[in-house]
Amino acid sequence: MVKLRLKRCGRKQRAIYRIVAIDVRSRREGRDLRKVGFYDPIKNQTYLNVPAILYFLEKGAQPTGTVHDISKKAEVFHELRVNHTKFVK
Repeated sequence: MVKLRLKRCGRKQRAIYRIVAIDVRSRREGRDLRKVGFYDPIKNQTYLNVPAILYFLEKGAQPTGTVHDISKKAEVFHELRVNHTKFVK
């Protein structure tokens, strides 16, 4: 099973997180399948590769709580719903 979760980068006391698609059995700093964005909680900056996130969500990837909140704030799930209704009709 694949999850979208945060991978810690940066130095001590200055954490930056990459948002990655990673196998559930891997550890936090383990090998990821693909980098799909980053999150800087100190500067409150976020970059999301929306097509890559939508691809993994459509394939059944589950976001963690924090990644879900970040994606929700960026309205990724709204785009997922819009894309899904295009294919259903």
